[in-house]
Amino acid sequence: MAIITLTTDFGEKDHFAGAIKGAIYSELEDVKIVDISHSVSPFNVPEAAYIIQNAYSSFPKGTIHLIGIDSELNVENKHIAVLLDDHYFICANNGIMSMICSEIAAEKIVEINIHDKIVTNFPVLDVFVKVACHIARGGTLEVIGKIIDTIKPITNMLPLVNNDQTQIIGNVIYIDNYGNVVTNIKRKFFETIQKGREYEISARSYKFKEIFNKYSEIVNFDIPEDKRHDEGRGLVIFNSSGYLEIAIYKSDNATVGSASSLMGLQMRDTVTINFL
Repeated sequence: MAIITLTTDFGEKDHFAGAIKGAIYSELEDVKIVDISHSVSPFNVPEAAYIIQNAYSSFPKGTIHLIGIDSELNVENKHIAVLLDDHYFICANNGIMSMICSEIAAEKIVEINIHDKIVTNFPVLDVFVKVACHIARGGTLEVIGKIIDTIKPITNMLPLVNNDQTQIIGNVIYIDNYGNVVTNIKRKFFETIQKGREYEISARSYKFKEIFNKYSEIVNFDIPEDKRHDEGRGLVIFNSSGYLEIAIYKSDNATVGSASSLMGLQMRDTVTINFL
């Protein structure tokens, strides 16, 4: 049974996500549709890229990932289908795939060219669904597009290092449901530059000198629970995806707040690491 995943910024209120599922089932009754997320911030390509990069590999090989973010067709925003790591991705060529392709080379990329056969102002429903169902039936990419060699990158997705390698300059690329702030600095990159040196992490006026392995490491369990007052304390970890993350222990925007709300950190804000 084919699996098709959906990642969009359509939300849950409108009919769009439901219409896409209905269109897929109208073409393929024997298919499994999985929602990865419909809560991507509108037109937020870096956010969608982070989500799909960290979700796709949990699915079986051969899964088809339909990504509906900033997908209106124009001269600067073509549509592509990508075979990468034995998974298929259907999306606009707007940088969404660049995070994955920076670590794993695509096996095949085609620029979709079936638009002359379909009249639409909702390409995710009409074009992307057609392509997904074609692949699910065993169809080849060459039938629905022409082979291309490169995809559009996202700017500011890779951290910078100064000439003497004493500073990493990164950016916020994602804010999760807890308000934790995820940067574009990955553990392997950090360790390559660090070379065992001490460091100081700066985000706005906040500074950190330790990276924890897990959130609860900030807790001193030798102190009685009613005297700890750990909730609301800031910390830095490498999250489960290997990205440097600034967090608040047991964050809750309704009570103790979050890294984003308390520290004023937003998408694309700068986070620096200075090696001492």
